[in-house]
Amino acid sequence: TRVVIGGSHGKTTITSMILHVLNYHGREVDYMVGAQLDGFDRMVHLTEENDFIILEGDEYLSSPIDRRPKFHLYKPNIALLSGIAWDHINVFPTFENYVEQFKIFVDSIVKGGSITYNEEDAEVVKVVEASENPIRKLGYSTPEYTIEDGETLLETPEGPMPIEVFGKHNLSNLAGAKWICQNIGIDEDDFYEAIATFKGASKRLEKIAESKTCVAYKDFAHSPSKVAATTKAVKEQYANRKLIAFLELHTYSSFNPEFLKEYKGALDAADVAVVFYIPESVAIKKLDPVSPQQIKDAFKRDDLQILTNAAAFKDLVNKQDYNNSVVLFMSSGNYGGLDLNDFKTLIKQ
Repeated sequence: TRVVIGGSHGKTTITSMILHVLNYHGREVDYMVGAQLDGFDRMVHLTEENDFIILEGDEYLSSPIDRRPKFHLYKPNIALLSGIAWDHINVFPTFENYVEQFKIFVDSIVKGGSITYNEEDAEVVKVVEASENPIRKLGYSTPEYTIEDGETLLETPEGPMPIEVFGKHNLSNLAGAKWICQNIGIDEDDFYEAIATFKGASKRLEKIAESKTCVAYKDFAHSPSKVAATTKAVKEQYANRKLIAFLELHTYSSFNPEFLKEYKGALDAADVAVVFYIPESVAIKKLDPVSPQQIKDAFKRDDLQILTNAAAFKDLVNKQDYNNSVVLFMSSGNYGGLDLNDFKTLIKQ
């Protein structure tokens, strides 16, 4: 039975949650994931005897010569669709073309199978409801939760339960993972018992340092939807602290003038917002130059600080006031060579 987790965001976390729960309860499954997971020594595991295979369904192209998105090839029996946000402008030049890939994915589900989908994402709902594929359609939404003293408590039938992950997007991911686990045969109580020990997917909201007055996270967030979700999550979790957000623009898409507009409001939840990029990296990608003003216009934030020099960025990081703060580093790059170990030392002084 093929279980495919698709969506422009959340699929790595949801896949990680499902595998964590199954591993916790000793349920053997085959899998293929896009990130190294805690408790697993490999990213691909294939056997001839397991009943289920869990596949992270990437919408990116299969190869340079096979231009089909990977998740069109899997023909799932059970599928999940977490969200649709235009994250691959270099491959899918228009939003309509991007959405079309998800329509094909839903239609590729084996007849009589099921799609578990995020009913809080308007594009996902449109795609799923429009599909005439004879499959079961199972919507999920963010569960009830509260935050007390920087700890997230998930509402369960047994009462509030503390969990290690936080943020509305992660709670939504958890709801989707629960549905899939129940489809595989894990009952609700067993799911909650296992998910309480899940610490998060690799490179996703990873705590890197903490002192009495400051806590710092780094996150792989680089697309507009991920930056917005991560920034909001951290601010909600630490509502009484100053949120300092450092975002490095690094990917091909980030420097496309049309795509830049997608970042509108993405850093609004931060009290201090800094964007860093290296103009030379834009030139290497053979793209037209992007000016700091273009970036400020795209984010629609007048007090946005924009730095284009690695030494100046490091200097800014070192001179911030980190008293009563939460710090968020976001990038798929290396922040111009900034040593985060030095930052850990800095906030503990």
